[in-house]
Amino acid sequence: MQIEQHGVDVIPEAERTSRPRDIVSFLIGSNLALGVVVFGWLPVSFGLGFWASASAMVLGTLIGTLLVAPLALVSLRTATNLSTSSGAQFGVRGRLLGSALGLLLSLGYTALTLWVGGDAMVGSLARLFGLPDSAASYALVYAVLAVCTAGCAVYGYRLLLRLSRVLAIGMTALLVVGLAAYAPQFTTQAPTGTSYLLGDFLPTWLLAVVAAGLSGPMAFITLLGDYTRYMSPTRHSARRVYLTTCGGLVAGLLIPQLFGTFTAVAVDAASDYAGPLVQQAPFWFLVPLLLAASLGSVGNAGLMLYSMGLDLDAIVPRTTRTRATYGVAALATVLVYLGHFVWDAQEAMTAFVLLLTAVGTPWAVIVLIGHARCRGNYDAEALQVLNRRSVGGRYWYTAGWNARATAAWAIGSGVGLLAVDTPVYTGPLVGHLGGFDLSFLLSAAVTAAVFTAVTTGEPARPAAEPPAAGEASSTGETPAAGERSAAGGRSASGRAPAGHECGKAESTAAAGEPEGAGEGAGSGEVGEPEGSCGAPEARGATA
Repeated sequence: MQIEQHGVDVIPEAERTSRPRDIVSFLIGSNLALGVVVFGWLPVSFGLGFWASASAMVLGTLIGTLLVAPLALVSLRTATNLSTSSGAQFGVRGRLLGSALGLLLSLGYTALTLWVGGDAMVGSLARLFGLPDSAASYALVYAVLAVCTAGCAVYGYRLLLRLSRVLAIGMTALLVVGLAAYAPQFTTQAPTGTSYLLGDFLPTWLLAVVAAGLSGPMAFITLLGDYTRYMSPTRHSARRVYLTTCGGLVAGLLIPQLFGTFTAVAVDAASDYAGPLVQQAPFWFLVPLLLAASLGSVGNAGLMLYSMGLDLDAIVPRTTRTRATYGVAALATVLVYLGHFVWDAQEAMTAFVLLLTAVGTPWAVIVLIGHARCRGNYDAEALQVLNRRSVGGRYWYTAGWNARATAAWAIGSGVGLLAVDTPVYTGPLVGHLGGFDLSFLLSAAVTAAVFTAVTTGEPARPAAEPPAAGEASSTGETPAAGERSAAGGRSASGRAPAGHECGKAESTAAAGEPEGAGEGAGSGEVGEPEGSCGAPEARGATA
């Protein structure tokens, strides 16, 4: 199998052969890992019993899925990842916000997966073969997991898809066996000695809704496009892609997390999950647990590393996806060591997911509003301006940034951070909100209101002229004479648009109507646009 050659460039139509069911394989197979299972332990560690924990996760996951799943339709139309696609709303330089958010989200979740999986592996190996419970053992296991994960991520999409298909079946079987293994110890009560983390039931339950429920789908706000960019809108309807994404998210998150809640109360896991899980496992279950900890971690972290490689490739166009993936793998490994030897597990996890949810939600809201406004019509070539070290194009706005969208994101994120309540930080608005963490709802509502207000009635015009001939490009270099910007119809590499411009994709779709064609815009189907997505194409300028 060849190493994937595509980074964040436009995927050629001939290579967009994936099917909607493939996204279900990704979302279920890759999530049946201890790094996702551990989120089912979080509400239990907050002092909640089984039913309160389960209800919080189900509600949070359903709400998060409704917000996040439509993002899969963006890359279905642009044939590139979501961070790059967000350039339609934020500008071709402003989309670096999405790349940075995606990098941080994936980095944190990769480290968490390797951390929890490594701890369970060391514990299992210690009981099976007497492996010393030492710092050297943990360091070695973490390193082996990191190397295997990086290898899968470097090979790319096709290998990860095959691995996810296998894991979807194998890991499901292991979890079912795990239910039988821990069933004799199961109880619905919270672990011994725990109390409500925030003092009362309702604030603690709402914290669990956000930290353990909403955080699951929010982890995918920049990842879904990594899969749907390989699907063709001429062969698969937006409705089907949307519904399969919803199903994949709900099943892929709730199955492992509910297993985590079940086992957490069974082993009385109050301040640690992996340790009690291994120590109280029946001896016959240690080998299945070792397989789940190792293979599941590689599958889950592999997808996260793959996404990080794409995001870093988008931030640093001069690098390649392969080099970027190796770089972020090394950084994630460092975070794993810090997580084990330095940080408190519960506090670090909770603070991480709540803070990134507060700043990630506004970004997702703006991208979705923009997608609805342009009705799924994008100029895919103009989105590649920064990657090709060119200037101009439909999404140039002001020097590559849409200041209005960026300001709306900043305001929404600021409100979210002021309203967040974590074990290590409490925002000043929490006291005015009855002690409840409403950061997700407030950041989403404020962002939607501000973005709508500042862009309603905005004239269809570019925010600024692209630099004149001879001026430095976005990389600080002067493009060669004769190279035209994307606005003039040709990229800096001299390649002509590949037929993905606004309107052209629709004419292609008309020739072979996708299944489900004719469904309403509410399902994500695309009709003839009344306006274009983002600013109109800029005047052709010599870069």
